[in-house]
Amino acid sequence: MVCADKITEELLKAKEEKGLTYEEIAEKLGRGKVWVAALFYRQATASEEEAKKLGEILGVGEEIVKELTKPPYRGRLIEDIPRDPVIYRFYEVLQVYGLPLKAIINEMFGDGIMSAIDFKIDVEKVEKPEGARVVITLDGKFLPYKKW
Repeated sequence: MVCADKITEELLKAKEEKGLTYEEIAEKLGRGKVWVAALFYRQATASEEEAKKLGEILGVGEEIVKELTKPPYRGRLIEDIPRDPVIYRFYEVLQVYGLPLKAIINEMFGDGIMSAIDFKIDVEKVEKPEGARVVITLDGKFLPYKKW
């Protein structure tokens, strides 16, 4: 078994060496870019086919490929768990997708953050045959880090 941090390190190194973006890898895998980033940070599980294909794309070893098919230990970022179920779900989302979202924001915009000051949030209810969906839109200005 390879440590999750080691898997992430190897995948990120191979991605950088190949000069690929999450979006380019996602297109080759037929998946979304956030899902691919979540896989890199061991917050998602790949099928054998997806793992093998990613191994070919990145040129990573069989040991890494096998580990990507195993359920990861999700939500390793925040230790204090909120008790309110709605708030807990937001923490859960950030535990699982926080690092992948940060990686994609940095890849697309550069080194910086999304403002929580120059920011809009919207919640919508979308009816679907399988049940109502909660759609949350976060709209924040990108703020690059400054050098001095």
